[in-house]
Amino acid sequence: MSESDDHANKETAAVALSYDPESDYAPKVVAGGRGAIAEQILQIAFANDVKVRQDADLAQLLSAIDIDSEIPVEAFAAVAEILTYVYRANGQMAPGEEAENRPPGGS
Repeated sequence: MSESDDHANKETAAVALSYDPESDYAPKVVAGGRGAIAEQILQIAFANDVKVRQDADLAQLLSAIDIDSEIPVEAFAAVAEILTYVYRANGQMAPGEEAENRPPGGS
């Protein structure tokens, strides 16, 4: 492996996801890229107070997905964990979390 190949493998990747539990079956990739594009995605996220979670392996996997495509089944668990983190960081309950945390017999 050449030095340039090694550098290319470590290039920054970023992916933006969208999820509407009312209408979407699964989260969708709405933006993604590597290198300068990834840096722009991160700058936009930070400028808009969007929570960012670092997971290089997941970012690499999702950056290969076409824009406006649902995430692959293989990524469901990791993305669910990230969405739960984001909802909690924003002081909200994740979709489905409210029913799970409701006291028995409560409404």
